[in-house]
Amino acid sequence: MTMHKVLVLHGPNLNLLGTRQPEIYGDETLADIDNALRERAAQAGWEIACRQSNHEGELIDAIHAARLDGTGAIIINPAAYTHTSVAILDALNAFDGRVIEVHLSNVHKREAFRHHSYVSLRADGVIAGLGSQGYHAALEALIAAG
Repeated sequence: MTMHKVLVLHGPNLNLLGTRQPEIYGDETLADIDNALRERAAQAGWEIACRQSNHEGELIDAIHAARLDGTGAIIINPAAYTHTSVAILDALNAFDGRVIEVHLSNVHKREAFRHHSYVSLRADGVIAGLGSQGYHAALEALIAAG
């Protein structure tokens, strides 16, 4: 396993970025975010794969595959599954690499149910409220750690 291989997972409804509640989530599309991450990873000589799914099982399958394919870190924005998915937590607990949880909005300024994260119980770091820059901060932290 090498830290130089990163999986970025985007949860449900993030495929709507740029058009869904831009006052909360901004006007960048998911493709904009993924392309910028790929460009930065390539500059650092890192490999990055980005996946989005609206289906919990597909996210879990991607985490399981990352256990076996040499992935050293996962950057995950589980979106609404943050607050509901013990299954994603269990999958992340079986992953030996680093995990950084990212949220575009500051979940602590939103509805009370968004204040709890199952994923945070496994995450090595949590970034919330920085918009798409949170993904970049997560990647930079991984690169800095080597």
